[in-house]
Amino acid sequence: MSTVIGFDFGTARIGVAVGDTEIAMAQPLTIIAGEANEVRFAAIERLFAEWQPQQLVVGLPSHLDGTEHEMSARCRRFANQLSGRYRLPVDLVDERLTSLEAESLLREAGHGWKKRKQHLDAVAAQRILQTWFDTHP
Repeated sequence: MSTVIGFDFGTARIGVAVGDTEIAMAQPLTIIAGEANEVRFAAIERLFAEWQPQQLVVGLPSHLDGTEHEMSARCRRFANQLSGRYRLPVDLVDERLTSLEAESLLREAGHGWKKRKQHLDAVAAQRILQTWFDTHP
């Protein structure tokens, strides 16, 4: 069994999800808030110390037609930083519509807008990680 951590990278927040290869099911974990790299990577290091991941997954945004999104380069850079700092394999996963799907799941669960907003990025990370599990049997 290997632990996998997934990220929904954003400039203000990073959603984080976790799962393991044995059951191949992702669950939302947390949101890392803040724009400073030192704060973000300190939070990531705490998560890695607790969860001991062997694989990382980062959502790669693109437009609906598949062309690069303005955030694509930033997400690739974040993935490269993770790989370089932690010497772990990092896969990029198409994240088109994951935030909309996360929003819909939270709405269906009966969460109001304020609560949805608090959990949206972590649930989007869950959807990204679940996509990885579904395509990496």
